[in-house]
Amino acid sequence: MTENKNEEQTLENETIEENAAEAVFAEEEIAAEQNQDSVEKDELQLAQQKIAELQAKIEEMDNRYLRLQADFDNSRRRAKLDMEAAQKYRVQSIAGDLVEALDNFERATKIEAENEQTKSLLSGMEMVYKTITDALAKEGIEPISSVGEEFDPRLHQAVMQVQDENFGSNIVVEEFQKGYLLKDRVIRPAMVKVNE
Repeated sequence: MTENKNEEQTLENETIEENAAEAVFAEEEIAAEQNQDSVEKDELQLAQQKIAELQAKIEEMDNRYLRLQADFDNSRRRAKLDMEAAQKYRVQSIAGDLVEALDNFERATKIEAENEQTKSLLSGMEMVYKTITDALAKEGIEPISSVGEEFDPRLHQAVMQVQDENFGSNIVVEEFQKGYLLKDRVIRPAMVKVNE
C-alpha cells in the first residue's frame, strides 16, 4: 500500500509538473504570439508610413512635372508669338528708311516742269514713286490719313494749332509730313496742324 501511495504521489507529482510545464509552454506561446502581433503591427505601421511618404513624393513629382509642362508650353507659345511678330514686322527697319526716300520723291514731284525734258524726268520719278508705294503697300505699309480726321496722338504729331471756323474742334487742318503705318504699328506719326 505504501508503494501504491508512493506511485500515486509520483504520478500526481508528474501530472502537476506536466501541467506546470504545459502552462509555461502555453504562456510562452501566448507571449510569442503577442510579440509576433506586436512586430506585425510595427511592420504594418512602418509600411503605411513608407506608403504615405512615397505617395507624397509622387504628388510632388506630378506637381513639378505639371509646372514644367506649363512653363514649356508658355515658352513655346511666346516663341511662336515672337516669330509671328518678327515675320509680321520684318520690313519695319527698311520701311523707316524708305519713307524718308518717299518724302524726297514727293518734294521732287511737286516741282513745276518748264520744258519737255523736265516733264519727262518728273514722269519717270512719279513712276518710281508709285512703284515704291505699291511695293510698300504689298508689305502692309500705308500712309496715315490726316487732313479732315480727328487728331489722334498715337497717329499724329501736332506741331501747330490754329483757329479755323471751317473745321471742327480737334480736327487736323493741314499735313506737313506724311505718317506711315506698318499693319497696326506706327512707323512714323504724321506731322500736322490741328484746329483748336
